[in-house]
Amino acid sequence: MPRKLVWTDAQDGTIKRLRAEGATWDTIAETLHLTRWTVIERGRRIGARPPPGDFIPPPDDPNRDALPAGHPRSWDALVRGTCLEGMPYPAAQPEF
Repeated sequence: MPRKLVWTDAQDGTIKRLRAEGATWDTIAETLHLTRWTVIERGRRIGARPPPGDFIPPPDDPNRDALPAGHPRSWDALVRGTCLEGMPYPAAQPEF
């Protein structure tokens, strides 16, 4: 039997924020390292809604902090058009 997933406030906030920014369920699932359907079900339960159809996101602030390594926006920009396109950011593996 699968283990019950205990949701944190940080995960809920990430789902709501990314969904409000217009991210797809696939992108959110990759970010949280969960399955798409798990994230969809949680998003529905917490009321994560996509932006309206006429929503235009504000431009990026040039003075914002750098995105962390593996952030979906920067990773997608780096691998677009390469053999890694569509692959998730490889998490660092501990050395033995």
